[in-house]
Amino acid sequence: MSKTNEFIEKIKLGDFRTIAKAITMVENNLENSEALLLNLKANPKTKVIGITGPPGAGKSTLVNALLKQLTQAPKPSQEGNKVAVLSVDPSSPFNLGALLGDRIRMSDFYLNENVFIRSLASRGSLGGLNAKIIEIIDIVRASVFDYILLETVGVGQSEVEIAGIADTTIVVMVPEAGDEVQTMKAGVMEIADIFVVNKADRDNADEFIKNLKILSHSKANEWEIPVVKCVASQYIGIDELINVVQKHSHFISTNAARKIHLLTEKAYQLIQQKRMKDVSKMELYELIKNKMSENDFNVYQIIERNF
Repeated sequence: MSKTNEFIEKIKLGDFRTIAKAITMVENNLENSEALLLNLKANPKTKVIGITGPPGAGKSTLVNALLKQLTQAPKPSQEGNKVAVLSVDPSSPFNLGALLGDRIRMSDFYLNENVFIRSLASRGSLGGLNAKIIEIIDIVRASVFDYILLETVGVGQSEVEIAGIADTTIVVMVPEAGDEVQTMKAGVMEIADIFVVNKADRDNADEFIKNLKILSHSKANEWEIPVVKCVASQYIGIDELINVVQKHSHFISTNAARKIHLLTEKAYQLIQQKRMKDVSKMELYELIKNKMSENDFNVYQIIERNF
């Protein structure tokens, strides 16, 4: 058996160490990473849930609460769900590594055999995601997991790329965001399949939820966008949220157009990545630094002549 086939077989069986090695291979474009990706086969039952929203909304707390509920066995005769968490952290400006380290924040699940957690660095990506996130998700999706929870940095309106990757996108907000709703609706607000109002025990929560429902209703097409009230730190509203996620999963499984759209977005991003793989931002920086003192400096000409 070739090394690639051996890796794929171990991933399929849910070997966490092999999954971690495969992610590192793909993140760093190491030998055999392309062959690995070309031979992966997705687990059809795995659902990818994107969790995004502004900083301070409690995304990590919500992920913790979802982990607890999803991994609990519903009956003594049944196992809980297997869940993978891919948490994209802000990057260190020095080594491009993840700064926040969600494996520390999710320490309750560190030894849980049903939970795989990987912190990823955004590495300067404007969309709030890791540049290799599509490939990383496909590695995890080829394994045994029922759910993949993808938590993003929360950088605001530019984070819309998550909508082309996740099956279901949850936008987390807090009651204090009331004045921001109108300004956000052209960005992150547009990508929500589900709104979660976290910390909903605070003042003005009901008024904010009412206004958000009006806004979400105006954006609804075939799927009526629900607004779920949660206090994630107390596990309030988490069961309702899981039920809504399952309803949305059923909706997209019967919606061929949505599936085609997701795959098209995924393919488009992969093509962009492939076409840009030989373009170095550092080399571009040096080129512009050397040319910008010239009297006839023109950035369009530089691009035309060098790329």
